[in-house]
This record gives sequence, structure tokens and C-alpha cells, in this order.
Amino acid sequence: MFDRDRWGEIFEAIGKNKLRTFLSGFTVALGILIFTILLGLGNGLLNSFLSSFVDDAQNIIFIRGGNTSKAYKGFQENRRIQFKNEDFEFIKSNYIGKVEFATPRIYRNGSAKYKKESGSYSIRAVHPDHQYLEKTIMMNGRYLNESDINERTKNIVIGRLVEKDLFKNEKALGKMLNVDGIAYKIIGVFQDSGGDNEERIIYMPYKTVQLLYGNNDHIDQINLSYNMAMSTEQAIAFSKKIEEDLKEKFKVAPDDQSAIRVRSFAEDIKETMVILGGIYMIIFVVGIGTLISGVIGIGNIMTFSVKERTKELGIRKALGASPRSIIAMVLQESVLITSVAGYLGLILGILALKLIGNNLEEFFILNPKVDTGIIMTATLVLIFFGLLAGYIPARRAAKIKPIIALRDE
Repeated sequence: MFDRDRWGEIFEAIGKNKLRTFLSGFTVALGILIFTILLGLGNGLLNSFLSSFVDDAQNIIFIRGGNTSKAYKGFQENRRIQFKNEDFEFIKSNYIGKVEFATPRIYRNGSAKYKKESGSYSIRAVHPDHQYLEKTIMMNGRYLNESDINERTKNIVIGRLVEKDLFKNEKALGKMLNVDGIAYKIIGVFQDSGGDNEERIIYMPYKTVQLLYGNNDHIDQINLSYNMAMSTEQAIAFSKKIEEDLKEKFKVAPDDQSAIRVRSFAEDIKETMVILGGIYMIIFVVGIGTLISGVIGIGNIMTFSVKERTKELGIRKALGASPRSIIAMVLQESVLITSVAGYLGLILGILALKLIGNNLEEFFILNPKVDTGIIMTATLVLIFFGLLAGYIPARRAAKIKPIIALRDE
């Protein structure tokens, strides 16, 4: 393997046949390059999908009300389904053991003012469980608690950018903030990995908002997280069970799709994984096809090489070269070309993905990268098959009879 003379002969043979070597190496490098880029783009699609979970629990279920689309049990169509506190309690008490956290949501926009600074911000009225559903990270102070809900306190939690906008270099914790003409005490400042919009939100106790902004018990939305012990199929079945129970509670037709909408991330995950599975299968087929074409190219080139060097190989055998040494020389040349070209294709593929970067976000491809281990494995597999591709012509070379080879023109 480390015979200097043999390596010298291999490089000499390669040097004499530059075009042949280039063509055989090109097919291998192209195969790895295409495989790397396709796999990276597939991973970019997966990253784009996973980014939608960055600031929400992955086991979350959203429940929203709408308008009925058909008459049912004496009720007319276009009836507004309005959730109330009792519906939130219905969810909490009816599915004990299946629900981890649950919160109502009430949406508002409000004008906040501190000294001379002011701005418009999103207001979300929530239950303390919302912290775990939204993956809210407290920087200072605390989140809302049960006492804030039951006592309808005027305590609020503000986002990092709300503090930055209104308080400048001051610390907001413990200060009073005027929101829509009402003074609230800031008990916490949070950060959120969901982006700037998620950090320009003000959280309030939902019962406080119900009292101050309408004196009712209306809820816009109910969010909950299911027990992580559930499988994806069980989670989907659970979300459908909630939808069926709520439709029965509100006297909504079972096939009415617009009155009560229940969406589970489990369904999104399942649908997306099916799509991604199809994409990865296409990538696999195309990639493997390209790699196989490279292997076939190596085999053809090595066959041509052996035929071209028939006289040379015959002289070697006439001078005492063993069949094993002839096979080893041909295989070493095949492996050398495959290895160098394969790793060159790998490097070019990784560089291409780095150049692409996040320029394909509009096509839902985010941070397209590849696991180097996977690509290295693919390259090693390619080298192995390159070895096999070179073995057939190598065997043919080993069987050349010196007398016949010397007659070859």
C-alpha cells in the first residue's frame, strides 16, 4: 500500500492520461456535490419548519371560536361561538391527566406611556400557565400567578423591548406603567426567542382585563399543552376529541368546520414529516443515482485504462509481477481518484451551502446545512463502490498473458 515505486507508477499513469483522470474524477465530485447540496436544502426545509416552534411548546393545541356555517338543532347558521371562562374551566376539569398546561387568551392593542415616552403594544390577557406554553423567559422579577388572576390585580409583565422603548436606561421592574389611562405595576420583564414582535407584548391577568375592558367573562382563544407521554397519533386523536366535545357543548354540527377550530402541532408535525419524508426520498434517489453514475464512470474509465495499458501490464507480468500486485495497482489508482474527487465534491458542496446561507428564506429554506458525518459516510461508501468498480478491470488486467499482451498494438 505504501510502496513508493508503485505510487510513482500510479501518478505517472495519471499524468499521462490527464483527460481520462479528470473525467473520471469529475463524475465522482459532481455526484457528491449534488448529493451534499440536495441534502442541505432538505435540511433547510426542516429547519424552516422547526423555527415555527421556537417560541411555542411543541405539544401545544390552539382552540378558536368562529361562526357556524350551518343550522343545527334549532340554531341558525352564522351564529357566533364565544368562549367564556366556564369553557376554560371545562377544558381544565374534563381532561385531567391529558392536559399539562392551559390558558385563555384575550387579545387587545393598547397605548402605553411612561413619563415622556409612549408607544402602541399588543396586550395579551392570560393565565399563569401561559409562560410554559409560550416559552417565556423571565429576565427580571416574576410572571403572573394565581393570586393575580383571582384578585384581579393590576400587575403586568412586559417584554424586553417594551422596557427598552419606554424606560430607556432605567429598570422597569417595580415601576408604574400607564396603559390606556390605567396605572399598572410592572412585576416582571421577559425575553422571547420568537423575535421582536414577541418582545413587544404586555401580559396581564385575564380576569383583570375582563373586568376593566368590558366587565364580562369573554375569551378569544384557549391554548393548552397535552401530556408528552402521548404519541403523535394519540395527540391528534385527543385534539379531535376536544373538538367533538366542544361542538356538542355549543350545539354545533359535527361536520361544521368553521365554528370551532382546534389545531394541534402534532397534526402539523405529522403532515410536515410526511412531506419532508417524500422530499428526502427524492433527494436520496437522485443523490444515489448521481453517485452510482460516478461509480459507473470510474468502472468504465478503469476498464479503458486497463485496455490502453495492455502491453505495459504484459511486460510487468513477463518481468515477474504477480497478479495480486497488478490488481492492487489498478485498485489503488481507482481509490485514489475516487477519494480525491469525492472529498473535493464534499468541500465544494459545503462551500456552496455556506454561500447560499439564508438567501432562500422566501422558499422556506432556512440555514441549509449538512451533517458532515453523513456526507463523509456517503463519500466512504462511494470510495468503497469505486473499489468494487475498479476490481473487475483489475481482475481482467491480472489475467493478461504476457505473450498476448506483447502482440497487442
